[in-house]
Amino acid sequence: MPRLVLEARRIAATVIHGLHGRRRAGSGENFWQYRRFVSGEPARGVDWRRSARDDHLYVREQEWEAAHTVWIWPDRSPSMVFASPIVWETKLDRALIVTLALAEILVEGGERVGIPGLLRPTANRNIIDKIAQALIHDTGERAGLPPAFSPAPLSEIVVLSDFWSPIADVKAKISQLSSNRSRGHLVQVVDPAEETFPYQGRIEFLDPEGAGSITAGRAETWQADYARRLEQHRAAIRDETDRLGWSFAINRTDRPASELVLALHARMGVSQDSTVQMPAPQPQAEWRSA
Repeated sequence: MPRLVLEARRIAATVIHGLHGRRRAGSGENFWQYRRFVSGEPARGVDWRRSARDDHLYVREQEWEAAHTVWIWPDRSPSMVFASPIVWETKLDRALIVTLALAEILVEGGERVGIPGLLRPTANRNIIDKIAQALIHDTGERAGLPPAFSPAPLSEIVVLSDFWSPIADVKAKISQLSSNRSRGHLVQVVDPAEETFPYQGRIEFLDPEGAGSITAGRAETWQADYARRLEQHRAAIRDETDRLGWSFAINRTDRPASELVLALHARMGVSQDSTVQMPAPQPQAEWRSA
């Protein structure tokens, strides 16, 4: 955890800080813009210093800073511990780093951040330490999908998981989380090997969650079927996120975590499109196993 905390702080420091404003006039401390005075408005709203510069009267407007709640849930189930030999971190490491870094940035911007089942929404400046302590002392079940909870209307939810659960379970969970008109962002965190299936020769595949094993005599002959099943699974998730107005992104652990943090932070509080644009993966070296 100390290494993950340090990496999260480093990533958060590279993102431009400041309030996560909605870019509209309202109550707040930060200046937004000057606009022309409209006849009939109270004279106390006039900014006389700015108005003295020319022949018009101007009103000084502040930026709306109403904070909202963002729930972030990192999948810590056994399947997230997987890491292939060509990457330096597990899927679990990536999910936790992004969770901590994003929480730090959001709190700096005046938002409240919570972890379903672990931490109530808070704007505490020590948010990284609070989340880290909650994770360390959590002895609950490591499920592959978020626990059932009722987010407040118009709050936002970020789920970081490999989403290898049965598609029916994934759809049911997304539907439940969006029932209060909450907006959401699903991020499928995957290892490069789970994308490309680079195996050749006789390979034994083990289920990290205890469902057994299966052996392929010539693993390379499975690649086409694997790619087709993978795309079908993702297409079903996209269909559900499109229907609900949520976003869906794929993040490979051979890409920098900062790319994902920046993309998610940019989408906080904006109208939803179904796709988050992520940089294209870099070519990977071939693997051969016997």
